[in-house]
Amino acid sequence: MKWTLNKTNKKCCYFESFQFSWHFHMHSFPCKQISPMAASCVTKVELTISCENLLDMDVGSKSDPLCVLLMNTSGNQWFEVDRTERVKNCLNPKFAKKFVVDYYFEVVQKLRFSVYDIDNKTVDLSDDDFLGEFECSLGQIVSSSKLTRPLVLKNKKPAGKGTITISAEEIKDNRVVNFEAEARKLDKKDFFGKSDPYLEFYRQMETGWQLAHRTEVVKNNLNPCWKPFKIPLRSLCAGDMDKPIKVECYDYDNDGSHDLIGIFETNMKRLQEASRIKRNRKRKIIRTLESEYTFLDYIMGGCQLNFTVGIDFTGSNGDPRSPDSLHYISPQGVNEYLSAIWSVGLVVQDYDSDKMFPAFGFGAQIPPSWQVSHEFPLNFNPANPFCAGVEGVVEAYRMCLPQVKLYGPTNFAPIINHMARFAQQALQQNTASQYYVLLIITDGVITDMDQTRGAIVAASRLPMSIIIVGVGKADFTDMEILDGDDGRLRSVTGEPAVRDIVQFVPFRKFQNAPREMLAQCVLAELPQQVTSYFRYINLSPPHEPKQS
Repeated sequence: MKWTLNKTNKKCCYFESFQFSWHFHMHSFPCKQISPMAASCVTKVELTISCENLLDMDVGSKSDPLCVLLMNTSGNQWFEVDRTERVKNCLNPKFAKKFVVDYYFEVVQKLRFSVYDIDNKTVDLSDDDFLGEFECSLGQIVSSSKLTRPLVLKNKKPAGKGTITISAEEIKDNRVVNFEAEARKLDKKDFFGKSDPYLEFYRQMETGWQLAHRTEVVKNNLNPCWKPFKIPLRSLCAGDMDKPIKVECYDYDNDGSHDLIGIFETNMKRLQEASRIKRNRKRKIIRTLESEYTFLDYIMGGCQLNFTVGIDFTGSNGDPRSPDSLHYISPQGVNEYLSAIWSVGLVVQDYDSDKMFPAFGFGAQIPPSWQVSHEFPLNFNPANPFCAGVEGVVEAYRMCLPQVKLYGPTNFAPIINHMARFAQQALQQNTASQYYVLLIITDGVITDMDQTRGAIVAASRLPMSIIIVGVGKADFTDMEILDGDDGRLRSVTGEPAVRDIVQFVPFRKFQNAPREMLAQCVLAELPQQVTSYFRYINLSPPHEPKQS
């Protein structure tokens, strides 16, 4: 089959016998375990990288940039994940090679994108010019879908006007297309020789065309035959057989001023037919599958996770001024309450755009009337109980401690009902735009168990989940009942919860483990709780996510 190469100069060239063969491979892509206690990865995410206005470090030509991805999931240990290809003589590179990473919702996966000017063939980067870097978490990227940020040097000063753009896409289709391509009678673009052609395949996006693959350069040849190559179907057309695909043919030049030979557009359906005609194959039946929205479909489609903290200020915690108290803040600035806030909050905050979190206490006498309250704001501002990020919650907790009198009893129902009212309001929007996560940190046995069971059963019909962390050495048998892992939770009247929304863990299991382990345990079920809820009430993401 022939495709005309459209171009602006006088003569028209074409691909003759553009040979294309295809078949699909279904790969399972096993996920790596970060640690023996870590849950299986939620999914895999593909990251597409481009840069603009990079520093020009070469004399007589432009920089030859390459991007390196490093990851850190614990401590200060960074490891290299992968590298893009090097793009010659270009300060605004669009890298064809994608980064594919295992995505774990319950882990803060720190990423560092480092860009270098590569002028030699050694693997070692220490002898290459550094063009800038950017650090963030994978959670920040997927919750933004597309992120553009300035590059900085090692001293944290701006790397000129250099920026990096990272686009994230969930991998849900692992089919691969095998190509064999050749061309005939291409234009001669070089004065002292024939053209050095290569191909670029582009996928159509809402904002324009995105590079999906670049072939090798065939030197000095007007009738090139490229080596067989593979392109993931998701990268080429997001799994849509009718989605336009653009192919551009260039004559390669060492100075980066590659000459366009021609362009054509097609789609996978036409390529598939061409392949069948070429090989005289019998017609095949292509099955279409009805897909369900995934957790990242909701997150990347605009769903926000709203994080709220509830802290137990009952007298059984002990006097905060005493080292024996669970509220005692050590000289190192920690206690079990703070550790739980940091551990869970650092993960969840990446999925809330404004990062303003309500924080409440319960079971204390509060000024000025010294009445017992079971849902008082830590900042004592009922009209605005929000704290700026996890740091704001921690600061409000520290400021609150010396101003209240620990009392009792330990009632959970008021703060659960408080959160449920907001979840109920969000439900009226009739879109999957809001999901609420309540973290309750407590030291003791629940006093209002019947009311709490009723509150949880009612909340199971709302877009919310409850995480309970038990601190200290108390008997947490009642908490295990609320968790519902051993059977469906029921209210006193026998009404069952429509889904399991409670996750409980005792902090003592993690006393000697890295802080990240607590978050991995208590947040492991949250992605499934989010998707199961929105599927249950048949709500789509606010914005249609990219389909792969």
